[in-house]
Amino acid sequence: MRVLILGGDGYLGWPTAMSFAAKGHEVTVVDNYLRRRIAIETDSEALMATPNLQERVRAFKEISGRDIQMVIGDCADYYVLLSVVKQVKPDVLIHYAEQPSAPYSMMNFGAARLTLQNNLSVTFNVIWAVMEVAPDCHIVKLGTMGEYGTPNIDIEEGWLEIEHKGRKDKFLFPRQAGSLYHTTKVLDTDLLWFYVRTFGLQVTDLMQGPVYGLHTPESTLDDRLFPNFHYDDIFGTVVNRFITQAVAGIPLTVYGKGGQTRGYLNLLDTLQCIELAMLNPPGAGKLRVLNQFTEQFSVNQLAEIVQRVGNGMGLNVKVQNLVNPRKEAEDHYYNPTHSGLMDLGLKPHFLTDERMEELLRVVLRYRDGIHPRKVLPRVQWSR
Repeated sequence: MRVLILGGDGYLGWPTAMSFAAKGHEVTVVDNYLRRRIAIETDSEALMATPNLQERVRAFKEISGRDIQMVIGDCADYYVLLSVVKQVKPDVLIHYAEQPSAPYSMMNFGAARLTLQNNLSVTFNVIWAVMEVAPDCHIVKLGTMGEYGTPNIDIEEGWLEIEHKGRKDKFLFPRQAGSLYHTTKVLDTDLLWFYVRTFGLQVTDLMQGPVYGLHTPESTLDDRLFPNFHYDDIFGTVVNRFITQAVAGIPLTVYGKGGQTRGYLNLLDTLQCIELAMLNPPGAGKLRVLNQFTEQFSVNQLAEIVQRVGNGMGLNVKVQNLVNPRKEAEDHYYNPTHSGLMDLGLKPHFLTDERMEELLRVVLRYRDGIHPRKVLPRVQWSR
């Protein structure tokens, strides 16, 4: 298949590009290095130095013999994106090209404006470019479980059937995002749903939980092919943060009571989910929503796993509860449905003690590059 990946330099975009190219798909990636730039601006660079996209593509070709086509360009510029879509004529467009950090989006006016303008502009441009020159293309959009918030009812898979005054209808499940970043994802979904039902696009919207991990079959071949592994408070997901803190001897930073519960998945399972969505398109005029995670944990449960495994390796891991910098429920009901991807054939990689030890041992190789100043929360939700 002809696959166009927007945000192909990112933590998820680059492993996706390698995985699909290794399987024989024609892969083109687009990126403008936005995440790298704002990571530098906020003193939040990745733990492992990652080559630029040109060097990554060359290294992948050298090791695998496979080609990945590459465009350095801004998807928020409609005419740049339109030109790429016209040239590639993708069967599938995978949309990762958004500012992905909740803390960054809450940092200040400039960061909030960048998040809002970039994320909505790119999604809007994707919709129009596909409508104009590739109307049969399947858009696979990365959403987030954070769109739902933590309602006191079960979270269904995208949709909710409601009976009101004797009548029934089906609506998108109510969203209650907890950051501006997550709110832009809600608005993405609304935009996509409008254009699906009005112009007959076909879209899969993947509501993904936080991702952890480093290894994919391709990245294990050479350290130059590692994804962007962030451990800081702005771009680092909680599992990756805790792993790095454990290795560096920094107490695990649990925000508030630590009862915040979310659905998590291994990086390997992200690749599976994207592929399953790609190979099973929903059909024209449909918006399919899939909740993308494999198991759920509270922050306290994650800290307990990291501490238990780390101590078994002699790391002397401690846990520290901090005043929560975010505005969120710290003790809540959480029961989301996630059967759609399992029905398509997802085979999960669960967070076992053995897998946690593997991750800790990889990060141990880079212990000298860990900067404690990047760990403590630097962004407050309330002002």
